[in-house]
Amino acid sequence: MNHAEKACRLFAEGRNCSQAVFTAFCDVTGLDEEFALRLSSSFGGGMGRMREVCGTCSAMFMIAGILYGYISKNDIDEKAEHYRRIQYLAQEFKNKHDTINCLELLKNLNVDKNPVPEKRTEQYYKVRPCIKFVRTAAEILDKYIDEHPIPQK
Repeated sequence: MNHAEKACRLFAEGRNCSQAVFTAFCDVTGLDEEFALRLSSSFGGGMGRMREVCGTCSAMFMIAGILYGYISKNDIDEKAEHYRRIQYLAQEFKNKHDTINCLELLKNLNVDKNPVPEKRTEQYYKVRPCIKFVRTAAEILDKYIDEHPIPQK
């Protein structure tokens, strides 16, 4: 199963959008699945259902940090290279969906910022486009990883 399929399966099983993408890449990040689920749990619904940055994008950015991120506090070039990487990933997502903002992605739905998540019913999955965003984020990240070998740490 590829990462996009795994991420979509995780989402369809009830994981939030960020958890679905982030956890699908545990084989690449080396993270324990339970740890990955906990770490990414805060980013669903555009960060705690505040409808800000889409959780799938937050997951992409966290994975990019694990794989390619910097640790130096003084290397401006290294920081700039990583920020370019994050902006590239965001732009790739925007190229497909026009925005990385959760509220804008769900503009045609009646969504709110209530912290209580909606029940995952058959109707929920029929109207929610989120699985499409889960797939897009996983595919973008897979393509990026294929084109940019992970540096040895």
